[in-house]
Amino acid sequence: MPRAHVPNFSAPPSESLLPAPLPPGLPRRTLVAAALSAPLWPALAQTSRGASSAPQPLPGMVPKTLVFPRDLGSHPDFAIEWWYITGHLSTGAEVGAPKFGFQLTFFRSRVAATQGLRSAFAAKQLLFAHAAVTDVAGKKLLHDQRIARAGFGVAQASELDTAVNLRDWSLVRAGGRYQAEVTGDEIQFSLTLTETQPLLLQGDQGLSRKGPDPAQASYYYSLPQLKAAGSLRIGGQALPVQGTAWLDHEWSQALMPPQAVGWDWIGMNLYDGGALTVFRLRDKTGQAVWAGGSFRPGPASGQTVTRIFKPEEVQFTPLRRWKSPLSQADYPVEWTVRTPGATYTVKAVLDNQELDSRSSTGAIYWEGLSDLHSSQGQPAGRGYLEMTGYAQALRL
Repeated sequence: MPRAHVPNFSAPPSESLLPAPLPPGLPRRTLVAAALSAPLWPALAQTSRGASSAPQPLPGMVPKTLVFPRDLGSHPDFAIEWWYITGHLSTGAEVGAPKFGFQLTFFRSRVAATQGLRSAFAAKQLLFAHAAVTDVAGKKLLHDQRIARAGFGVAQASELDTAVNLRDWSLVRAGGRYQAEVTGDEIQFSLTLTETQPLLLQGDQGLSRKGPDPAQASYYYSLPQLKAAGSLRIGGQALPVQGTAWLDHEWSQALMPPQAVGWDWIGMNLYDGGALTVFRLRDKTGQAVWAGGSFRPGPASGQTVTRIFKPEEVQFTPLRRWKSPLSQADYPVEWTVRTPGATYTVKAVLDNQELDSRSSTGAIYWEGLSDLHSSQGQPAGRGYLEMTGYAQALRL
């Protein structure tokens, strides 16, 4: 699911964030809007055979075998794409007391309006990078962002493997490890994320449905149970840290079906080594438009098959809410989440993990470090909860 963070709630990103002048008649705000204002799937193509008028998937959104490492890289013909890493960190070996949550996201957005331009300065692809750290003890969220058009050595996303950078921020994969580098005014981190499990293909072997029509889908894989280690600088203090992380990579032609206003999503690393993904897309009444997810059992269970959830098998029920003093949005910060194999409780580690990105990607939403408990109240895992569309419908 797309993510966005801004360091200043009132000021738009500086014009200096773009490396070169924009083409005449296409100001920066217009390009950003053109890149990010298509959250609905376009009209579906109709079959030409005459035997059926059923909608067909959009070009490129059909079941296919993902090829690695190529599909770890960028897909510039798709409208939107993101690499998303979240995790929890501590300064010691204790499992039950995280000191920090962290998030790093690189977005790539194709600007349809400029694809026919020949100029090397045409902003055909925009790259965004967002980072956040939840300081659990300090009870605060710190965040920052970068934005630029692709090219000129300033911002780029390789099509061969995961290698994304935006100035001095980067996410690069090599030899089963990802290196994440962030340098901001309030937060800095340098983390090595080591693979401990194979890729988890979401949906139908990587094609994840996001709505009632088959065309409403994304290519989507996860890499849970990453071992994280490195350094974090916060409040002027550099700390050695270690923990566990989760990576999502998703690319699509659009964000949501037309009746959806937002979504609820969790990605949880389970303490037994398993992994749980659950999501639902909501309409304006709060009812599910679509839902899904997956469960990968831990190694000690003796099970090896990942279960993919059907829409009717997933249910989110709010338990406790928190009202944002900034946006006045009312967020469920505790949930009961029902899946086919188990029912869980999700609890935010810190209530105020709301992010305001109206001056960049246009949304106010909640995203933060959360704990997972079994139906018996026992700690089951830890990861991230994301909720969009509560402050306003997810539109530009």
